Amino acid sequence: VTVEDNVNPTAVCQDITVQLNGAGTTTIVAADIDGGSSDNCAIASISADITSFDCSHVGSNVVTLTVTDVNGNISTCTADVTVEDNVDPTALCQNITVQLDALGTISITANDIDNGSTDNCAVASLVLDETSFDCSEVGLNTVILTVTDVNGNVSTCSAQVTVEDNVNPNALCQDITVQLNAVGNASIVAGQINNGSTDNCAIASISVNQNTFDC
Repeated sequence: VTVEDNVNPTAVCQDITVQLNGAGTTTIVAADIDGGSSDNCAIASISADITSFDCSHVGSNVVTLTVTDVNGNISTCTADVTVEDNVDPTALCQNITVQLDALGTISITANDIDNGSTDNCAVASLVLDETSFDCSEVGLNTVILTVTDVNGNVSTCSAQVTVEDNVNPNALCQDITVQLNAVGNASIVAGQINNGSTDNCAIASISVNQNTFDC
């Protein structure tokens, strides 16, 4: 009497969701997607055709489970493995010093503040909350850099932007004629020889080295 087992096992799959780690990878084993496979005798092995996932697998992935019984009969089923990236990027900022131009303004970009921000997958965008500065902001200014990765995770960091005004004012003079008074004296003020001096920000004061005259 030759006894044979030609009954295929019953392959049962279950869908799972997995998370990428800080390196942008994750792994599963066949048992993770096995939903209770069975056989009339016994199961010898179960295997999955895909067990390693990375950033390129974010979303739904069809994985085939192969169930083999002790007598070599085989069945398969498929499961959806949903790969998620919930790891926030690492936002890194650096402080910078900038100079106002001749118009009293200066602009920066997010890359000026970024100090090598990274993500387990990839950085999609860098955005600064303030990129333009003028005379009213000479000194220290705090800006916030927002780093968003390709899967929508967000991190922020802050930096100090030191705004400096090193542009000299434009001094303009005009010649004048003054009259001595009855006692032989005359005096002037700086405004009389100023001919419209300007500055990229504002003029604080004007003065002359000599403001009294005599015979």
